Amino acid sequence: MRKIAKEQGQLEGFNRALEAISQEIPFPVSFGLVCLHPERVELKDALKSFSKRSVTKKKKTRPSPPAEVPSDKVAVVGAGPAGLTAAYELVKKGHTVTVFESSSQPGGMLKQCIPEFRLPKKFVDIEIQRIRDLGVEIKTNVKIGRDQTINQLWQQGFKAIFISVGAHKTRKLGAEGENLNGVFDAIDFLRQVNNNEKVKVGERVAVIGGGNVAVDSARTALRLGAKEVSIIYRRSRDEMPANPYEIKEAEGEGVRIQFLVAPKRILGQNEHVTGLECIKMELGEPDETGRRAPKPVEGSEFSIPVDTVILAIGEAPDLSFLPKEIEINEGNTIAVEPFSVETSQPGVFAGGDCVSGPATVIEAIVAGKKAAEYIHQYLRNEKVPKTEEILEGRKQT
Repeated sequence: MRKIAKEQGQLEGFNRALEAISQEIPFPVSFGLVCLHPERVELKDALKSFSKRSVTKKKKTRPSPPAEVPSDKVAVVGAGPAGLTAAYELVKKGHTVTVFESSSQPGGMLKQCIPEFRLPKKFVDIEIQRIRDLGVEIKTNVKIGRDQTINQLWQQGFKAIFISVGAHKTRKLGAEGENLNGVFDAIDFLRQVNNNEKVKVGERVAVIGGGNVAVDSARTALRLGAKEVSIIYRRSRDEMPANPYEIKEAEGEGVRIQFLVAPKRILGQNEHVTGLECIKMELGEPDETGRRAPKPVEGSEFSIPVDTVILAIGEAPDLSFLPKEIEINEGNTIAVEPFSVETSQPGVFAGGDCVSGPATVIEAIVAGKKAAEYIHQYLRNEKVPKTEEILEGRKQT
């Protein structure tokens, strides 16, 4: 990529690179644009330029089926990067794959939540079409639990099911004023903007949270016309989980970050946001995440005037559709066997954010690849070792 950036106009090497990457993942361009590597920042403009001229001209190709083509049907619930990657890998192994997506378009976070300025959606559309061209069927506007159930999928002849519904519910703040007009859930806010819905923010916006969703929301608010945008984060810069290069870009655009500050309540008048009452924090001993836990500084309350508040304090999956046979962890994620990623219901596998909690695009892709391999083994009646068997084997060794 570094060489390509210097050799403007020469596409042969770039096309070869894309072809090599696409053998491993179905989103070579999309992932290149949201990659966390620092060199991605320097190359993103070159990548967009070359992608526009080469990827859009790639011929539709369908691989030859394997010598022994399994006739098994696999259902994938959720058309985000984990689900689509699993479908991509399984169809290449010869399986018949149908993906069920609750929204009107596939892509998950790639399509709905990552802002256009970071990831132009035309590239996502091209790569999803490539997955379709391989033979994957994608059914949109089908919500499992409402339109169909897991048990009905078995009745339709599916031999394995992969659940990859992501984590699309913004966690609540649990503070006074959370229901005032002018308060947005970050995921809904980004989804509405990406769907070209009319979203109006005020002149002064506060984004509560410190992850990538918070940074994306802040940068999006600026592009919607906000004059002042502040991120309110209860820990220090060192503990901030957002990608440091995205943080740097946000600050360069004018986003202000207030560290060691937490919200106490959202102030309002006539049912609309007028301000945010905050309290200063200090860091104590590390908590279960390994980061130093923030503690409020007594008597340090202060208020800031804002007319829009965006809550980006973490995301959680909606697992209300799952049958009782599938075990759920205390943190509201799906419990899976660590090696085979099979759930407590035989033949049902799970991966991505609904298992790990909110993670990166590449982690979702890896989860999809891993699930596809073990689903393939399951369908071929190959024994997949359980965790306890592997640990016992290591003990004996």
